Amino acid sequence: MSTRAFKDEKISEIKEKVDKAQVAIVTEYRGMTVEEITKLRREIQKNGGDYMVTKNTLAKIAIKDTPYEILAETLKGPIAIAFGFDDPVSPAKALSKFMKDVKKGEIIGAALDGKLLSASETKALASLPSKEEIYAKMLGSINSPASGIVGSINAVMAQLTRAMAAVRDQKAA
Repeated sequence: MSTRAFKDEKISEIKEKVDKAQVAIVTEYRGMTVEEITKLRREIQKNGGDYMVTKNTLAKIAIKDTPYEILAETLKGPIAIAFGFDDPVSPAKALSKFMKDVKKGEIIGAALDGKLLSASETKALASLPSKEEIYAKMLGSINSPASGIVGSINAVMAQLTRAMAAVRDQKAA
């Protein structure tokens, strides 16, 4: 494959990911081994995203005229981009946890809703609850009153049963 064709393929691959991404997080992967990058990629893919090591010039060409064009200033040095397709929080969580565990790599910034986030803001994004956690909390809130009613009815029924048993025992004696 010629170099030009390879570059065009990479640019279209990045554009494809950018088109369906809710968030793009730029990281520096310096010091990470191929195995560690692969492990991180798999972790992000499990959470509905992707992690891609890319050349800065190709990434700049691919993000031109998109909401992620604001990332151009962060594309310096050896970088990789994490894309979140389903949830903007999950890739940030996976990156933060992984980089904390291996003590390698660094989050440089992110683009979310047309805004450039700093490294600290991206780490704050990682501390937010994921969609699943929010759904679980909402379901718990909705389910709580119903559970309380069921518990109250069961308590009344148990008291009634105990009262009837006491009356039966009293009459038998």
